[in-house]
Amino acid sequence: MVELLKERLKGLAAERIIQVITEEWGQKAVLSTSFGIEDQVLTHMVAQAGAKIDVFTLETGRLFPETYYVWNRTLEHYKIKIKTYYPQAALVEEMVTQKGPSSFYESVENRKECCYIRKIEPLRRAIKGYHIWITGIRAEQSPNRESMDFVEWDAGNQIIKIHPLFAWSLQEVEDYIKKHHIPYNPLHDKGYPSIGCQPCTRAIREGEDFRAGRWWWEDKSKKECGLHITQS
Repeated sequence: MVELLKERLKGLAAERIIQVITEEWGQKAVLSTSFGIEDQVLTHMVAQAGAKIDVFTLETGRLFPETYYVWNRTLEHYKIKIKTYYPQAALVEEMVTQKGPSSFYESVENRKECCYIRKIEPLRRAIKGYHIWITGIRAEQSPNRESMDFVEWDAGNQIIKIHPLFAWSLQEVEDYIKKHHIPYNPLHDKGYPSIGCQPCTRAIREGEDFRAGRWWWEDKSKKECGLHITQS
């Protein structure tokens, strides 16, 4: 199935990929957004196509004010609904009670626990029942992502993942944003190419890797929270 789909979508423009997904899967497809520029490009494409593709986001409770700003701008601009998933309150309460509000700084294990509670568990609820999960992943974002493919089978979540912008460069994304006057997070103009939870994200310095600003205190980390570690 994945190989056939990959062959069918190979070489198609991102807009056409969205159209094919809409024609074949309709409301069985879902787009995830964290309101980064790649996700904003895809949200624009979905909205412009009038696609019956659901859009969701994960509200971790630790987002930047600028992220809430672009979230509201996106709702106003496109007049679409964005399904919102919060972490389970009981899990957050237990973690913070036992370890405090900043335990993720203390060890990789604690950080992964926080990511699981605030992202992974809500994600599983968000994609449940869908056949296709559309993401804004690009190959050049990190070495780990270069080894991925633009169509994948995620065995852990039992879903097909499609990355329509996989071969795009950052310049192409930025040019598309400007051309179509798409709302975007102002932090991108302040040295934040990758934006996650506020306590875990900083601006990067010149010459640093795209993902260097995420969990910067973990020198040997692969800079992933687990959302896009595809199991085959």
